[in-house]
Amino acid sequence: MTEPTPVTSREPILRVRGLVKHFPLTQGILFKKQVGAVKAVDGVSFDLYPGETLGIVGESGCGKSTVAKLLMNLEQATAGEVFYKGQDITKLSGRALKAVRRNIQMVFQDPYTSLNPRMTVGDIIGEPFDIHPEVAPKGDRRKRVQELLDVVGLNPEYINRYPHQFSGGQRQRIGIARGLALNPEIIICDEPVSALDVSVQAQVINLMEKLQDEFSLSYIFIAHDLSIVRHISDRVGVMYLGKMAEIGSDAAIYEHPTHPYTQALLSAVPVPDPEAREHRERIILSGDVPSPANPPSGCRFRTRCWKAQDRCAQEEPLLAIPARFAQATTPVAHESACHFAEEKDVVGAA
Repeated sequence: MTEPTPVTSREPILRVRGLVKHFPLTQGILFKKQVGAVKAVDGVSFDLYPGETLGIVGESGCGKSTVAKLLMNLEQATAGEVFYKGQDITKLSGRALKAVRRNIQMVFQDPYTSLNPRMTVGDIIGEPFDIHPEVAPKGDRRKRVQELLDVVGLNPEYINRYPHQFSGGQRQRIGIARGLALNPEIIICDEPVSALDVSVQAQVINLMEKLQDEFSLSYIFIAHDLSIVRHISDRVGVMYLGKMAEIGSDAAIYEHPTHPYTQALLSAVPVPDPEAREHRERIILSGDVPSPANPPSGCRFRTRCWKAQDRCAQEEPLLAIPARFAQATTPVAHESACHFAEEKDVVGAA
C-alpha cells in the first residue's frame, strides 16, 4: 500500500457527485407499465486522488459493482456526475467517451468468463490496440503484448496460448495486462481476486501494488473481503443499500469506525491473536437487508441498527466529519453517515 499524499497538496483525478442508478420495475407483457424502481445506487459521492487506492466494500447487492459500471459508462447514470480531470464523463459519447476510456480501464471479477476462450492471449491483450491504434501500431503490437506479459509475471512465449491453458491466477494476470495495454491512469478493479484461491489472491494483490508504484496508477478496488481491502487501500468507503455509509483513511475506518454497519462488518473479520479475539465484541445484525426497490425511510440501516431512534426514520443522515475528528490533522477526512457517530467506538472493532 502506497502512502497517501495529503489532500491539501493535490486535486482529485476523479470526482463522483450524487451518482444515482435506478433500474425500472415493470408489469405486463405487451403493454409494460413501470411500477417502481430498484435503487441500486442512490446518491454516492467520493474522490479519487492520483496514485492512491480507494477500496469500496459492502455486502452483495449494496451497489458497489454498479458504481464500477457507471464510472466506466457501461451503464447510463440516472443522475449525478463523474468528473475526470474536470470533465463530466456521464455526458460523453462517441469519440469523446472513447478518448476518456483509454485512461480509465477495468479488471473484471471472474477470470474464467472475462477472457474470450476463442482468442489467443496475444489477441486478448492486443485487442485494445484495435480501438486505439495510435498506442501501438500493428508492426509493434506483438512486441508490446510480450512486454505486458512479462510485466505481469508471465512468460512472453505464452502469447499464442489460449485461456484454458492457464490457471485462474494466471488468467487474472492476463486481464490485468489487458487493462494496462493503453497506459491508463485509473484502473477500476471489480472484485478482482474473489474467484481465486487465498494463496493466489496474495500474489495478485502484491502484483497490483508493484504495478501501481511502477506506472503511477490510481485504483478503485471493489471487494467484500475487508482483510484484502485493508492490505491494498489508502482510503476505504463502506456502502450499504446503494449509499456510502462511511469513508476515510484505512486507519480511520479500521481502528475508529463510527458507523454501526462498519462496526458490525469489522467485528466479523477473523483475528489471529487469541487474546484480541477474546476481548473483541462480536456484533450480530438482526433481520435481512431490505429490498433496494423499497428501502427504509431516513437511514437505510436503521432496521438492523441497535442505535436506531425515531430521528433515524424521519431524517436521512448525510456524510459528515464526526466532531471528534473535525479538529484532527489527518491527511484525508473521515466522514460518516450516522446521526450517532459521536458515540464511543465498539470495543475491539479493529
